[in-house]
Amino acid sequence: MIFSYRKLLVRLRYMLLFMALTVILYQVMFVLSGWIQPVNKYRTPTGKSVKVFDQQEHVLLSDKGSMSQRLRLFYWYGE
Repeated sequence: MIFSYRKLLVRLRYMLLFMALTVILYQVMFVLSGWIQPVNKYRTPTGKSVKVFDQQEHVLLSDKGSMSQRLRLFYWYGE
Protein backbone atom coordinates (compact mmCIF):
# COMPACT_ATOMS: atom_id res chain seq x y z
CA MET A 1 0.00 0.00 0.00
CA ILE A 2 1.39 3.38 -0.99
CA PHE A 3 0.84 6.44 1.23
CA SER A 4 1.08 9.91 -0.16
CA TYR A 5 2.38 12.24 2.51
CA ARG A 6 1.32 15.27 0.51
CA LYS A 7 -2.33 14.15 0.47
CA LEU A 8 -2.10 13.25 4.14
CA LEU A 9 -0.79 16.73 4.99
CA VAL A 10 -3.50 18.40 2.91
CA ARG A 11 -6.23 16.38 4.63
CA LEU A 12 -4.71 17.09 8.04
CA ARG A 13 -4.59 20.80 7.24
CA TYR A 14 -8.28 20.80 6.25
CA MET A 15 -9.24 18.88 9.38
CA LEU A 16 -7.35 21.33 11.60
CA LEU A 17 -8.89 24.28 9.78
CA PHE A 18 -12.37 22.77 10.19
CA MET A 19 -11.81 22.16 13.90
CA ALA A 20 -10.46 25.68 14.45
CA LEU A 21 -13.42 27.27 12.65
CA THR A 22 -15.81 25.09 14.65
CA VAL A 23 -14.28 26.27 17.94
CA ILE A 24 -14.39 29.91 16.78
CA LEU A 25 -18.05 29.58 15.75
CA TYR A 26 -18.88 28.01 19.11
CA GLN A 27 -17.20 30.86 20.99
CA VAL A 28 -19.01 33.48 18.88
CA MET A 29 -22.36 31.81 19.56
CA PHE A 30 -21.55 31.64 23.28
CA VAL A 31 -20.78 35.38 23.39
CA LEU A 32 -23.91 36.25 21.41
CA SER A 33 -26.15 34.15 23.66
CA GLY A 34 -24.76 35.92 26.73
CA TRP A 35 -25.32 39.29 25.06
CA ILE A 36 -28.94 38.53 24.11
CA GLN A 37 -30.12 37.13 27.46
CA PRO A 38 -31.15 39.60 30.15
CA VAL A 39 -28.94 39.79 33.21
CA ASN A 40 -31.61 38.88 35.76
CA LYS A 41 -35.10 38.29 34.46
CA TYR A 42 -36.52 37.68 37.97
CA ARG A 43 -35.41 40.99 39.47
CA THR A 44 -37.81 43.43 41.12
CA PRO A 45 -39.24 45.76 38.47
CA THR A 46 -38.34 49.46 38.52
CA GLY A 47 -40.44 52.50 37.78
CA LYS A 48 -44.24 52.24 37.80
CA SER A 49 -44.30 48.52 37.04
CA VAL A 50 -45.50 46.05 39.66
CA LYS A 51 -44.40 42.49 40.31
CA VAL A 52 -47.52 40.36 40.11
CA PHE A 53 -46.40 37.13 41.75
CA ASP A 54 -45.26 37.29 45.38
CA GLN A 55 -43.42 34.18 46.48
CA GLN A 56 -44.01 34.70 50.22
CA GLU A 57 -47.79 34.32 50.02
CA HIS A 58 -48.36 30.67 49.17
CA VAL A 59 -51.98 29.60 49.34
CA LEU A 60 -52.86 25.94 49.13
CA LEU A 61 -55.65 24.90 46.80
CA SER A 62 -57.56 23.30 49.68
CA ASP A 63 -57.67 26.69 51.48
CA LYS A 64 -59.58 28.39 48.64
CA GLY A 65 -62.84 26.51 49.18
CA SER A 66 -64.57 23.37 48.17
CA MET A 67 -63.94 21.46 45.00
CA SER A 68 -67.19 22.67 43.42
CA GLN A 69 -66.26 26.32 44.08
CA ARG A 70 -62.83 25.84 42.54
CA LEU A 71 -64.37 24.10 39.52
CA ARG A 72 -66.90 26.92 39.13
CA LEU A 73 -64.07 29.49 39.21
CA PHE A 74 -62.13 27.42 36.71
CA TYR A 75 -65.00 27.47 34.21
CA TRP A 76 -65.81 31.12 34.96
CA TYR A 77 -62.29 32.42 34.29
CA GLY A 78 -61.40 29.81 31.68
CA GLU A 79 -58.03 28.97 33.19
